[in-house]
Amino acid sequence: MKLKCGLFATICLFSAATLASDEVKTSVEVLAKSTTTWDGEALPNYPLGTPEITILRIVIPPKTKLAMHEHPYINAGVLLSGELIVTTEDNKTKRLKKGEALVEVVNKWHYGENISDEAAEIIVVYAGEKGKATTVKK
Repeated sequence: MKLKCGLFATICLFSAATLASDEVKTSVEVLAKSTTTWDGEALPNYPLGTPEITILRIVIPPKTKLAMHEHPYINAGVLLSGELIVTTEDNKTKRLKKGEALVEVVNKWHYGENISDEAAEIIVVYAGEKGKATTVKK
Protein backbone atom coordinates (compact mmCIF):
# COMPACT_ATOMS: atom_id res chain seq x y z
CA MET A 1 0.00 0.00 0.00
CA LYS A 2 1.59 3.29 -1.10
CA LEU A 3 0.19 6.71 -0.29
CA LYS A 4 1.70 10.05 -1.35
CA CYS A 5 1.84 12.45 1.58
CA GLY A 6 2.65 16.11 1.40
CA LEU A 7 1.05 19.07 3.11
CA PHE A 8 -1.79 16.95 4.37
CA ALA A 9 0.32 14.46 6.31
CA THR A 10 -2.28 14.10 9.08
CA ILE A 11 -4.98 13.19 6.59
CA CYS A 12 -2.58 10.85 4.82
CA LEU A 13 -1.68 9.06 8.05
CA PHE A 14 -5.38 8.73 8.89
CA SER A 15 -6.05 7.28 5.42
CA ALA A 16 -3.19 4.81 5.77
CA ALA A 17 -4.50 3.67 9.16
CA THR A 18 -8.03 3.29 7.74
CA LEU A 19 -6.79 1.23 4.78
CA ALA A 20 -4.70 -0.99 7.06
CA SER A 21 -7.71 -1.44 9.34
CA ASP A 22 -9.93 -2.45 6.38
CA GLU A 23 -7.33 -5.00 5.28
CA VAL A 24 -7.35 -6.57 8.74
CA LYS A 25 -11.16 -6.92 8.66
CA THR A 26 -11.19 -8.57 5.22
CA SER A 27 -11.65 -12.33 5.18
CA VAL A 28 -11.75 -14.89 2.42
CA GLU A 29 -13.56 -18.21 2.64
CA VAL A 30 -13.27 -20.79 -0.15
CA LEU A 31 -16.80 -22.10 -0.75
CA ALA A 32 -15.82 -24.50 -3.52
CA LYS A 33 -12.64 -25.47 -5.34
CA SER A 34 -12.76 -28.64 -7.37
CA THR A 35 -11.71 -30.45 -10.52
CA THR A 36 -14.85 -32.61 -10.35
CA THR A 37 -18.60 -32.09 -10.30
CA TRP A 38 -20.66 -32.92 -7.20
CA ASP A 39 -21.21 -36.48 -8.46
CA GLY A 40 -17.48 -37.13 -8.92
CA GLU A 41 -17.16 -36.65 -12.69
CA ALA A 42 -14.09 -34.79 -14.02
CA LEU A 43 -14.80 -31.27 -15.23
CA PRO A 44 -14.51 -30.96 -19.04
CA ASN A 45 -12.00 -28.73 -20.79
CA TYR A 46 -13.07 -25.17 -21.43
CA PRO A 47 -14.59 -24.48 -24.88
CA LEU A 48 -12.34 -23.24 -27.67
CA GLY A 49 -14.62 -20.35 -28.68
CA THR A 50 -14.84 -16.88 -27.17
CA PRO A 51 -15.32 -17.28 -23.42
CA GLU A 52 -18.37 -15.72 -21.80
CA ILE A 53 -19.02 -15.63 -18.06
CA THR A 54 -22.70 -15.51 -17.02
CA ILE A 55 -23.80 -14.90 -13.44
CA LEU A 56 -27.44 -15.63 -12.61
CA ARG A 57 -29.55 -15.15 -9.51
CA ILE A 58 -32.18 -17.89 -9.67
CA VAL A 59 -35.20 -17.89 -7.35
CA ILE A 60 -37.15 -21.15 -7.14
CA PRO A 61 -40.53 -20.96 -5.35
CA PRO A 62 -41.20 -23.26 -2.36
CA LYS A 63 -42.02 -26.90 -3.16
CA THR A 64 -41.12 -26.44 -6.85
CA LYS A 65 -39.44 -29.00 -9.11
CA LEU A 66 -37.58 -27.71 -12.16
CA ALA A 67 -37.71 -29.39 -15.58
CA MET A 68 -35.04 -31.91 -16.54
CA HIS A 69 -32.13 -30.01 -18.13
CA GLU A 70 -28.37 -30.05 -18.68
CA HIS A 71 -25.55 -27.51 -18.79
CA PRO A 72 -22.98 -27.78 -21.60
CA TYR A 73 -20.50 -25.68 -19.58
CA ILE A 74 -18.84 -25.68 -16.20
CA ASN A 75 -20.89 -23.85 -13.58
CA ALA A 76 -21.01 -23.49 -9.84
CA GLY A 77 -23.36 -21.86 -7.37
CA VAL A 78 -23.98 -20.87 -3.78
CA LEU A 79 -27.40 -21.34 -2.21
CA LEU A 80 -28.42 -18.14 -0.40
CA SER A 81 -31.74 -19.38 1.00
CA GLY A 82 -33.99 -22.42 1.03
CA GLU A 83 -32.97 -26.02 0.48
CA LEU A 84 -32.48 -27.84 -2.81
CA ILE A 85 -32.08 -31.41 -3.90
CA VAL A 86 -30.40 -31.94 -7.26
CA THR A 87 -31.12 -35.29 -8.94
CA THR A 88 -29.47 -36.71 -12.04
CA GLU A 89 -31.25 -38.86 -14.62
CA ASP A 90 -29.50 -41.91 -13.13
CA ASN A 91 -30.87 -40.97 -9.65
CA LYS A 92 -27.72 -39.62 -8.00
CA THR A 93 -28.72 -36.87 -5.57
CA LYS A 94 -27.10 -33.93 -3.83
CA ARG A 95 -28.81 -32.06 -0.98
CA LEU A 96 -27.87 -28.39 -0.75
CA LYS A 97 -28.58 -26.20 2.29
CA LYS A 98 -28.35 -22.43 2.75
CA GLY A 99 -24.75 -21.23 2.48
CA GLU A 100 -23.45 -24.34 0.71
CA ALA A 101 -21.69 -24.31 -2.65
CA LEU A 102 -22.15 -26.71 -5.55
CA VAL A 103 -19.99 -27.52 -8.58
CA GLU A 104 -22.75 -28.59 -10.94
CA VAL A 105 -22.82 -31.58 -13.28
CA VAL A 106 -21.90 -30.88 -16.92
CA ASN A 107 -23.54 -32.51 -19.96
CA LYS A 108 -25.66 -34.66 -17.66
CA TRP A 109 -29.47 -34.52 -17.43
CA HIS A 110 -30.68 -33.45 -13.99
CA TYR A 111 -33.24 -31.32 -12.19
CA GLY A 112 -33.38 -29.28 -9.02
CA GLU A 113 -36.19 -29.29 -6.50
CA ASN A 114 -36.83 -26.77 -3.75
CA ILE A 115 -37.98 -28.93 -0.85
CA SER A 116 -38.31 -26.08 1.65
CA ASP A 117 -41.20 -23.82 2.63
CA GLU A 118 -39.29 -20.72 1.52
CA ALA A 119 -37.99 -19.57 -1.84
CA ALA A 120 -34.63 -21.09 -2.77
CA GLU A 121 -32.30 -18.41 -4.04
CA ILE A 122 -29.03 -19.41 -5.69
CA ILE A 123 -26.29 -17.46 -7.44
CA VAL A 124 -24.78 -19.49 -10.30
CA VAL A 125 -21.67 -18.64 -12.34
CA TYR A 126 -21.31 -20.24 -15.79
CA ALA A 127 -17.99 -20.41 -17.69
CA GLY A 128 -19.55 -20.65 -21.13
CA GLU A 129 -19.03 -19.68 -24.71
CA LYS A 130 -20.22 -16.42 -26.27
CA GLY A 131 -23.63 -16.72 -27.92
CA LYS A 132 -24.34 -20.25 -26.65
CA ALA A 133 -26.97 -21.32 -24.11
CA THR A 134 -25.86 -22.19 -20.57
CA THR A 135 -28.88 -24.45 -20.00
CA VAL A 136 -30.66 -26.88 -22.34
CA LYS A 137 -34.08 -28.31 -21.41
CA LYS A 138 -34.94 -31.91 -22.26
